[in-house]
Amino acid sequence: MLGEERYDQKQHQLLREKLGLDQPLHIQYLNWLKRLAAGDLGQSLRTQQPVWDTVIERYPATIYLALASLALGTLIAIPAGTLAAVKQNTIWDYFAMSFALFGIAVPNFWFALLLILGFGLYLGWFPTLGYVDPATNFTMFLSHLTLPAIVLGTDMASTVSRYIRAEMLEQLKLDYVRTARAKGVPRRRVIYKHTLRNSLIAATTVIGLQVGRLLGGSTVVETIFAWPGVGRLVLEAVYARDYPLLQGAVLFLACTYVV
Repeated sequence: MLGEERYDQKQHQLLREKLGLDQPLHIQYLNWLKRLAAGDLGQSLRTQQPVWDTVIERYPATIYLALASLALGTLIAIPAGTLAAVKQNTIWDYFAMSFALFGIAVPNFWFALLLILGFGLYLGWFPTLGYVDPATNFTMFLSHLTLPAIVLGTDMASTVSRYIRAEMLEQLKLDYVRTARAKGVPRRRVIYKHTLRNSLIAATTVIGLQVGRLLGGSTVVETIFAWPGVGRLVLEAVYARDYPLLQGAVLFLACTYVV
């Protein structure tokens, strides 16, 4: 934790006592559980601020990015998956599944760099780095939010759209669809009122897992776009060897995903 800095044994011993590392391992663990039960995640070695306050200060940025990515991913995935199933083995199906394959195969960091080069540097449509509080300037906030939301939203949409397509194809083969069509129910109504609705029941599980992943923070995307979320905070703690902050942030993200 002292890194490459020069230090003496007295300084080393004081740090061990401060962190409780001079005690037996089981005592350290019990003390940590007691502090955790009281909501105390420790104190950052770098800023000397409570870990809980530091994580909570960064979490709104992660929530904004997660909600924007969720909205964008859902708006893409549902129409793409539905269209691919209804137009199976046509150019629309191939186009939608090619998009899904692109989203799954391309790493987020590479896609993020492409967006920065294309829309940030060459076209100059969006800022490439940073974050603006929505209460300060909502327009600038949306501008900074767009590119990272596209990266995460595309990643989510590629997974969910394939799942919706598979579920839709299963639903279209069931008896109630043939019965509705035999009774003269319009095909559009059968698809959007019955088939899609039933398909979304199963797809909700996948979307829920994606929400947990988004709320857990995306270290790579947040780092590339200098987005001050919890994911980037974890990386900063690693670089600074701030183990209490790293431990608290990872625990917070794990609890967020589980809940």
